Amino acid sequence: MNNQDRWISRLLLGTSVLAMMASATVAVAQDNTDDGDEVIVTGIRQSLKASMDVKRNSKGIVDAITAEDIGKFPDTNLAESLQRIPGVSIDRQNGEGATVTVRGWGADYNLVTFNGRVMPTSSIGDGASRSFDFGNLASEAIASVEVYKTSKVNVASGGAGATINIKTAKPLEASGRTATIGVKGVYDTGQIDSKKITPEISGLYINQFANDRLGVAVSGSYQKREGGIVQSNVGWRDGYLGSEDFGNEWGRLPSATGPNSWNFNDGIVNRPGDTDVYEVPQNADYALTDYKRERINGQLVLQYDITDKLRATGDITYSSNEVETNSSSAGVWFNHDQTNSAWTDGPVAGPLYYTEFFGNPTDLSYSGSLSQSMNENISLGFNLAWDVTDRLNLALDYNDASAESKPTNRFGSSMSVGTTVFGIAAQTVNFENDLPVISFVDNGIGAEDASVREHSGSTFSNNYMRSDVQQLQLNGDYEIDRDIIDSVDFGFSWLKNDVRSDSGFIQTDSWGGELGDADDIPDDIFEWITLPDQFSGVSGADDPNMLQGLYRFDFAQMVDLLEDQFGICSSPWVGSTSDNPGTCLADRTNSRQIEEETFSAYAQFNSSFNWGSADVNITTGARYEHTDVFAPASVQVPTGTSWPGGNEFFLTFDGGTEESEFDGSYDFFLPSVDFDIAFANNVKLRGAYSKTIGRHRYDQIQGGLTLDSLFRAVDGTGRSGNPSLEPFTSDNYDVSAEWYYGDNSYISVGYFKKNINNFIGTGRFTENYYGLTHPGLGARAAEARAAGANSAAEILAYYQANYPELVVDGAIIGAPDDPLLNFQVEQPVASDRTDGFDGWEFALQHTFGDSGFGIIANYTIANTELEYDNTQSFRVDQLAIAGVSDSANLVGFYDKNGLQARVAWNWRDDFLAGSGRNPFYVEAYDQIDANISYDIRDNFTVFAEGIDITGSDRRGHRRSVNNAFFMNPQSGRYAVGARYKF
Repeated sequence: MNNQDRWISRLLLGTSVLAMMASATVAVAQDNTDDGDEVIVTGIRQSLKASMDVKRNSKGIVDAITAEDIGKFPDTNLAESLQRIPGVSIDRQNGEGATVTVRGWGADYNLVTFNGRVMPTSSIGDGASRSFDFGNLASEAIASVEVYKTSKVNVASGGAGATINIKTAKPLEASGRTATIGVKGVYDTGQIDSKKITPEISGLYINQFANDRLGVAVSGSYQKREGGIVQSNVGWRDGYLGSEDFGNEWGRLPSATGPNSWNFNDGIVNRPGDTDVYEVPQNADYALTDYKRERINGQLVLQYDITDKLRATGDITYSSNEVETNSSSAGVWFNHDQTNSAWTDGPVAGPLYYTEFFGNPTDLSYSGSLSQSMNENISLGFNLAWDVTDRLNLALDYNDASAESKPTNRFGSSMSVGTTVFGIAAQTVNFENDLPVISFVDNGIGAEDASVREHSGSTFSNNYMRSDVQQLQLNGDYEIDRDIIDSVDFGFSWLKNDVRSDSGFIQTDSWGGELGDADDIPDDIFEWITLPDQFSGVSGADDPNMLQGLYRFDFAQMVDLLEDQFGICSSPWVGSTSDNPGTCLADRTNSRQIEEETFSAYAQFNSSFNWGSADVNITTGARYEHTDVFAPASVQVPTGTSWPGGNEFFLTFDGGTEESEFDGSYDFFLPSVDFDIAFANNVKLRGAYSKTIGRHRYDQIQGGLTLDSLFRAVDGTGRSGNPSLEPFTSDNYDVSAEWYYGDNSYISVGYFKKNINNFIGTGRFTENYYGLTHPGLGARAAEARAAGANSAAEILAYYQANYPELVVDGAIIGAPDDPLLNFQVEQPVASDRTDGFDGWEFALQHTFGDSGFGIIANYTIANTELEYDNTQSFRVDQLAIAGVSDSANLVGFYDKNGLQARVAWNWRDDFLAGSGRNPFYVEAYDQIDANISYDIRDNFTVFAEGIDITGSDRRGHRRSVNNAFFMNPQSGRYAVGARYKF
């Protein structure tokens, strides 16, 4: 964030605070003249009261966010609102909330329902996730969002962390005709080039006809947004222990022994000890990304009272979210040959700097990438609610919903084209600041000169995902009204979830610059962008040695140029191509599918009685589920290997595939008990027990083996799903105490605990596949080295002179008599451990009488036994839950006399974001949002809002804080608008 943006942020924050203070003066003056007039609560206070009533009257532990008025949700983005709830944190994508974590349980383990129906989800970016992306839904048509932190037997299973239910407005439940329209202009300060203001418009209409027996609700919204992301990225090798001596294994710190000891240079300061773990950088870059998002939402709801006791509801919901990102990056790649480095003390040693010197100059890479896709969601629903008798009620509900993600341009879903210049004699990454500082020394060729740039490699991915959900539910309740049991809830459900993902790619493995030379690319295609100012205010950005800029180019223009010259789209380098030459649209040769069909039944008994002066409610029930799983897969298999240069080896393909199928099933009995005791002084005590299941990510249970196209000097890597995995289970215990001491005020404290069984870990095994061989380890490669060929280029020249039949398209190919290539393949496996997870939640909501002022504060503590031990080698398999962290919110608001103002502070502590072979963490961050609105007339409101107005930066690291993983300066987003209610 630059100084101007920081000044604007502080000005908006100060204006909001001053407005609240000024409003207090007006409020006090007007309170003195009210003389007992009736006060009608609306806006923020009405929303908070409705949310508090949901919490107070619910069975189990529930928190909610409720719309302040028809068509007016507290935040434009649902996830941004949810993070105000105790224990709820969010993960952002392109600067706004996308998925939620509840009490430390990540998005994959929280079930999202829409009016009680299971939501399908799809994403090209992460096609393996079950988590619903809240960025696909606008908030204008949402009436409330409820977060059930304890299990409900009448809700589909899968929410091991929580169940989040999104509720929309129903026309026959509204009071009279309502129509609203809102317009907004949004300015995102993160835009890298332009300073555009983008539009948002929304509308909603609700009315009743035919003597209030027919109801209609129509809503729609259109949002366009442009922004940018500036980020530093570092890739790392595995976490090695100093005692693990494999000579000069590629990627380890060099030693005086081993096959490459001839080039040993003891330039290591404070070398990690035998029991210290360390990681060396593999690559590092700076990236500038521009993104555009266009979102369209619409919903139609029709309700008709066929009789006084039979109501029919039909609805259709549509959403589309088209996102385009253009990224340009500049970076370095390490070959781990002649290196110097300095380290912090162990047991987890982090680098202070890492330097490599090159006898044969290496390259400085400038790449451009494009990702463009659309997520489209359609849901059709029908419901019949029948009051059969005064005691028996039945509801039949059917839903058919789909979510589809597909590319929206002629290249595919995500693509990258590299350009490079060879002339780097030494390169360094310094890790002593928040920003990793990349620097280099060239050999005088002018590495930052556009005229010396040449094409290197390229990749084109064409991915597709679709999820279809069909659900039929019959729910009922029967009033028994006996001494022990008041009523019973019961139901049956059929749910089918069909998920399909297809993918294909084209790749030119010419990263060593084998295609053409610098004269093939015109200089004017490049645009120079300076870098230090993009990271202004971040420690390290003022280092004079920092890489000063990068070259950006028009992606489509560059691809067309390279296609004309080299046929990068027409030649089947890896994968196959479309019948339409020049499009670079790869055929989708990999296809995976998962079909889950679940039959379930539940029963729940409700009891209430008096215990002295206290009211007691007990709800006990169970859900039975049977699930059948079918997982077919068709996956492209490699037919050979190649060595184009450096330490980069690649698999080659000819389009052949391998088929596989899996059938399985599982059953679960899931009991739950809730009770609460309400005392006369508005104190309520709660307790709950439930057993829940957590279904795994799609990539963890899908079939088909994936071998990474790129392998290294020793072996390759890969991964496969495990369709036989059953969901893990969790025994959940909750207790809480709540004191509702005012009409809009309460304080609560709660404790939660989960005992987790059969959580999955990662198994790893080494095996050769398809008879693939390693071209860099055979007798001919050893013969070339013995003849004095040390570099990859020299070995390639030796092959061209002596074994030309093994050189294809400028690369050495693997021969049948070369050593077999082994792969380290990871696969998820179930653990036989039982692990604990617990925490505390504290919440306060208080309004200061009739002053209009109020405060919301909450704090959540989350702990788990499933933590990652950073001191262990990557060869030690570990179980860990990602996303667990403490979090807090503090919100101050004013709401009176048509003026509303709110300032919200949200904080999340550091947390494990990814595990597996090596962990990475997101460091603690906070965010301040503010908004203010004023009712010019009863039906006309103007408003302004700011999201992340202080621009808090985000940073991630691996085992050590010096192992910087990413550094991302944040930017504020501002909007002004108006809303009219008819």
